[in-house]
Amino acid sequence: MEKKKGTKSKKRRRLLLLEIGGVAVLAALAAGIVLYKNIFSDTRDTVLEEYMGYIEKQEYDKMYALLDTTSKDSIEKEDFVTRNKNIYEGIEAEKISLDIPEKQDVSQPLSYRVTMETLAGEIVYDANTFFEKEKGKWRIVWQDSMIFPDLGKDDKVSVTSLEAKRGSIYDRNGTLLAGQGTVQSVGLVPGKMNVQAEADIKGIAEVLGTSPENIEAQLQASWVKEDSFVPLKKMTQTQLNEPYVSPDGTSAGASIQDKLLGYPGVLITEAESRVYPYGESTAHLLGYVQQINAEELEKMKDKGYDEQSVIGKSGLEKLYEERLRAKEGYKIAIVDAEGKEKTALAMKPAEDGEEIHLTIDAKWQQKLYEAYKEDKSCSVVMKPKSGEVLALVSTPSFNSMDFVLGISQEKWDVLNNNPDKPMYNRVRETWAPGSSFKPVTAGIGLTTGAFTPEEDFGASGLSWQKDESWGSYKVTTLHEYNGAVLKNALIYSDNIYFAKAALKIGADTFGEQLEKLGFGQDIPFDIGMTPSQYSNGETFATEVQLADSGYGQGQMLGNPLHLSCIYSAFFNEGNMILPYLELEEGKAPSYWVEHAFTPEAATTIYEDLKEVVSNPEGTGHAAAQVPGVALAGKTGTAEIKESQEDTTGTELGWFAVYNTEGMNNETVLMLNMVEDVKGRGGSGYVVNKDSEVWKQVLAE
Repeated sequence: MEKKKGTKSKKRRRLLLLEIGGVAVLAALAAGIVLYKNIFSDTRDTVLEEYMGYIEKQEYDKMYALLDTTSKDSIEKEDFVTRNKNIYEGIEAEKISLDIPEKQDVSQPLSYRVTMETLAGEIVYDANTFFEKEKGKWRIVWQDSMIFPDLGKDDKVSVTSLEAKRGSIYDRNGTLLAGQGTVQSVGLVPGKMNVQAEADIKGIAEVLGTSPENIEAQLQASWVKEDSFVPLKKMTQTQLNEPYVSPDGTSAGASIQDKLLGYPGVLITEAESRVYPYGESTAHLLGYVQQINAEELEKMKDKGYDEQSVIGKSGLEKLYEERLRAKEGYKIAIVDAEGKEKTALAMKPAEDGEEIHLTIDAKWQQKLYEAYKEDKSCSVVMKPKSGEVLALVSTPSFNSMDFVLGISQEKWDVLNNNPDKPMYNRVRETWAPGSSFKPVTAGIGLTTGAFTPEEDFGASGLSWQKDESWGSYKVTTLHEYNGAVLKNALIYSDNIYFAKAALKIGADTFGEQLEKLGFGQDIPFDIGMTPSQYSNGETFATEVQLADSGYGQGQMLGNPLHLSCIYSAFFNEGNMILPYLELEEGKAPSYWVEHAFTPEAATTIYEDLKEVVSNPEGTGHAAAQVPGVALAGKTGTAEIKESQEDTTGTELGWFAVYNTEGMNNETVLMLNMVEDVKGRGGSGYVVNKDSEVWKQVLAE
């Protein structure tokens, strides 16, 4: 407890010493501290200070010991302790300070001011308290008004929660992605249940995926009356509409809702909840909220969280928790025996969470999810000239509402044990880029002057090695063509050309340029991404690794968002855009890496990638048939295998594609990666899927 009394005690001591004279002074000095304690420890001030100091210590029995006999006769110790405990701890009183004016007449009540912090803010009040001398000691004449001046014997102190709403998340067009909505609450009305309801409760428990014991416990809560609605589980209407399947696997054709309503006493009504209108398509991006757990509360209790708080557990819900969280308000008041408010003591207004508007376009997000939901894939869509990220999609996915409403252990096990890993956010990870990396190698080679666009690297057939030092290892490619220049190498996706390109650049220069492009660095983005790498070590271990890296193999691993940013340099005179996720009207483009490539190199590659789609021989030609837009880009098929001879490995399919015309002259870059495309057309599988997505987006 803090004390604001200045030098009062020193003044009183000096006064007394003057009054008692010289002999007494000598005696006092001989007795030292003992005499001072005996004379001054039992003033009204010190007794009150001692009393108020026990509040924060929660030592209410010691407070009771300081009352006079009459006060103790009027209230039992147990009742005193209970009343003070409930009030002071209920309002979370702390940092109690006491200000007592000096020179007060002992025949009058002691005047003072109390200041304390509570969950509803600061409470300050002035009070007067009488004291009585008992056996030479001051004792407090206690009344309920000593807690708060307006508090009567039959009054109570109420604490009212003022509800606040968690902030909503919107896409760039104002479409709700996460926010307040309604779900269905399934519950029971006891008075409408069968008299013998054991069998019904068991059946209801089976349908809801809970236990009869849990339902019984909720029905037996102290607040429950015959006409009470006892909520059991929140569900979406979609979940209720699903066909009911019994534990033995059979179905009578009825929906879960119909099955539940077949039991007397079951009522389904609307309830408020956090909702995610776009379901699985935004789950990895947005994450979900749940009630805080004990471990989280221990870390965050000083920030205003309590046992009932809901917090973001993953995704943007977790990332933006401090901004999105609803901060409940509180009102502390004195109410009479009938519950009518007498005096408002303190009020802390509720604070709704912040609204957050993203650069995300729900249209792109949903179309990509629908196209790839059966695949293991990740997708990035961005505006390469501004850095606005339009979509971040990972498939397969999960439904955020399952966690909000309470996921069953069975469903959690299904998600965790699924070999396709629906909880795994692939867009945050790194992957072998394969041929989608070739434009990057080209950009580095042209920028450093290692070669020119017109330089012919010579025909090498379908396999090539630099010399015998490579042993049996050879770089292979799929197509032979005339004129091994950059444009043709990109059209035919020639591995050999880009292996030679990497060797021409050289290990030191290639590594330095890749680091300049952000390899090995944290990606400057709100959502944490795994950094890209070009080698498991500090540099290229062998010449073969360097050659393989030129066409996106070796130990090369790229993050999809990072690769999209590198591609953006082809649109920005060689400057690599800085990606961002929160919508800011009128925001000027910012660059992650300025002069990543020369303007000439960027323009050359931009134009060459048009041919990859428009040329009938180009690996991305299937995308040339999208009406209303002209597309360009680069495919990639990355082999994941133990050795060159391994035939059991898998393949990753890539396609980085952008429009050169259409879309109201606004450029959009889309990059997709799909696992396990071997035997499904390789990168062609991705090209075909992406073409359909473009068609659907353009049709709206």
